[in-house]
Amino acid sequence: MAETGRLTGNPAPALSPVTLLRAAIILGVLAIWEFLSHSGWLYRDVVPSLLAIGRALLELLTHGEYYFNLGVTTAEVGFALLVGGVAGVAAGILLGANRFLAKAFEPYLYYLGPTPKIIFFPIMIMYFGVGPESKVALGTLSCFFPVALSVAAGMRQIDRVLIRVGYSFRANTWQMVMKIYLPAMRHPIINGVRLGLGVALIGVLLAETKLSNKGIGFLIIQAYSIFDMPRMYAMLIVLFVLSIGANALVGRLGGLHSIKRT
Repeated sequence: MAETGRLTGNPAPALSPVTLLRAAIILGVLAIWEFLSHSGWLYRDVVPSLLAIGRALLELLTHGEYYFNLGVTTAEVGFALLVGGVAGVAAGILLGANRFLAKAFEPYLYYLGPTPKIIFFPIMIMYFGVGPESKVALGTLSCFFPVALSVAAGMRQIDRVLIRVGYSFRANTWQMVMKIYLPAMRHPIINGVRLGLGVALIGVLLAETKLSNKGIGFLIIQAYSIFDMPRMYAMLIVLFVLSIGANALVGRLGGLHSIKRT
């Protein structure tokens, strides 16, 4: 009977057209890359073969030096995300709750937000030195703006009934933030943190390429300086995969929080 149920059961669902299209795009990009690597149209190793990149990737993942530098960059990005994220949430709540402050200061956030933060790196070096602190500072500055703007917008979308309920129970400012504001803004906060994570990573990596002797940015610019393109692309691939994983983790944590509350 069990075997009959298995035989007569519904067949496994076929792959969706979206999945097939995504796979076709990836395979197409890889095929074009491999064609360019053997075409001779570009300078040597500007587009290395997939086999060369695979070898460099294997060598990279079996070398302890890479993991040390990965840990350095991860710590810098994590600390920048923590400081910039907390500061951005606090600033966003303050601006979203106070119309006067929003009119006075929020335009500056919109003006400074798109500004490339790398232009502030010389100032960070003067304030924090050439060590990891200046990289963290640049990542923090990069992370702050998207989080603050997202939270400020989220504050204005909170149902006014929830705020009146908090006031009716005579909740103080801390209780309003923890019990009303933050739970009601989990999606804007998650979106802001996702954006903040991306720009914090960019800020830290750019700082490491400019002035550092450790970190992933330093390894990437070192590989580029000696024209070791397969190693450089291998590091970019690992960094890309880790960034996707971190972004997915942030989204998953936000989803788990929503499930627990329901």
